[in-house]
Amino acid sequence: MGTILRNGQLLINGELVTKDILIEGNTIEKIADDLETADHKVIDAAGKLVTPGFIDMHVHLREPGFEAKETIATGTASAARGGFTTVACMPNTRPVIDTPETVKQILSKTEAEGSARVLPIGAITVRELGKELTDMAALKEAGVIAVSDDGVGVQTSKMMKDAMKMATELGLPVIAHCEDDSLAEGGCVHEGIFSEKHGLKGIPSEAESIHVGRDILLAEATGAHYHVCHISTVESVRLVREAKQRGARVTAEVCPHHLLLCDEDIPALDANYKMNPPLRSRRDRDALIEGLKDGTIDMIVTDHAPHTTEEKQRGMELAPFGIVGLETAFPLLYTKLVLTGAFTLQEIVERMTKVPADVFNLPWGTLQEGAVADIAVIDLEIEKEVNPEEFASKGHNTPFTGWKLKGWPVLTMLEGQVVWQTDEMNSEGARQ
Repeated sequence: MGTILRNGQLLINGELVTKDILIEGNTIEKIADDLETADHKVIDAAGKLVTPGFIDMHVHLREPGFEAKETIATGTASAARGGFTTVACMPNTRPVIDTPETVKQILSKTEAEGSARVLPIGAITVRELGKELTDMAALKEAGVIAVSDDGVGVQTSKMMKDAMKMATELGLPVIAHCEDDSLAEGGCVHEGIFSEKHGLKGIPSEAESIHVGRDILLAEATGAHYHVCHISTVESVRLVREAKQRGARVTAEVCPHHLLLCDEDIPALDANYKMNPPLRSRRDRDALIEGLKDGTIDMIVTDHAPHTTEEKQRGMELAPFGIVGLETAFPLLYTKLVLTGAFTLQEIVERMTKVPADVFNLPWGTLQEGAVADIAVIDLEIEKEVNPEEFASKGHNTPFTGWKLKGWPVLTMLEGQVVWQTDEMNSEGARQ
C-alpha cells in the first residue's frame, strides 16, 4: 500500500497545477491527474502548495555539548515543522566535529531520533582554533559533505589556502564564515546607525568582505569550490558577482533575516536582534535582495542558531550571537518577498530546494517521478502570528515574534514517511 497526495498544487514551469502524487516506499512513483485510490492511503492536499522538502545547508543543532540550547531531536523536529527534510549541521559543537567519531555520533543520533536528514559538516581546523588542519579524508569517509570553521573565520591566508588544497583533492566544498577578527573583535552589532545611537562597538562591513575577497583569490588559485556563509554586505555581493563572471567556483548563501531586516529596524537593546553577521545597513539589505534575484547569491539558508532564554537576556553586548529560523523561514519569505512581488514563488522555492541540491551535488530537492519522496505541504492562505512558545525548537530567540505571516507548512514527508503534520491534517487530511 502506498500513499496518494490528492489534488495538491505543484509548481510546474512557474504555474500552480493541480496533480496527484503516488508515493510507494520512499519514492515518488507517479504524478498525474485523478490517480486511482485502490488500497492506498489518501492525504487530501486540496488547495495547498506541494513542494520538494526544503534543504537548509546551514544550521546549528548544538549536539553534542550544548544540549540545553538544542538537540538533534528537537532541531530536526523544528526542521520538519518548517518543511525542511535535509539540514547540514555546522561543526562548532563540543567536541567540535573534527573527528570521525563525532561524525558517526551525530549520524547515529539522527538515525535514532531525527525527523529530518542531517548532513554533518566537518571542521577545517582542529577544534576550530585555526592552527592545525583536520584529517579531512577521515572526516569525508565518516560522512561529512563539506568543511567549515563556521562560527569563526580562518584568520591566516596560508591556513585557508592549505585547507582549500586538501579539500579540493578530496572533492569537499569549503564553506567559509568570513570574519577578520582584528576588525570585528568586541563588536556586537553592525557598525552603523544603531551602534552609533547606542554607543556600541560595531562590526564593520569590511570585516566580512576582506575575507570574501581573500578567499575568492585563494579559491581561484587552488580550484576549490568556495561557498560563502550568510553573506551580508554590498561589497561581498559585488566580489562574488565578479568572481562568478570570471568563472570561479564560488557560491553563496543568504539568510531570511538579512533579506528582511536592517540595523534601522532594531527597536531597542534586544539581543533577539543580535546575530553574526549582524543586521547591516539598508543599502546592504537591498544589495542582498538584488544578488539573490540575479543569481549572484545561490540559495537561502536559516543559520538556525538556538540559545537559551537566559543567555539572550544578558543584553546586546553580552548575549551570544544567533537566532532561530527553521520554523519561520518559508512563511517569512512567502509573506514578505513573494506576496509583495519582489520574487516569484518558484524563485523562492527553488532557492530552498533544487539550487542547494545542485550546488552541493545532493540527490534531493525535486518533485518528479523516480525522486525520493521528500515533500512539504504548505497552506498559503492561513495567517498566523509567530509565537516562539509553539516552536519545536528549544530556542525561542527570534526577532519575528508577533509577525503575522502566511505560507505555513502543514505536513512534511521524509522518504515517503510523514514526520510532521498539523492536527488538522492528521484528523481531516488523511483517510484510508
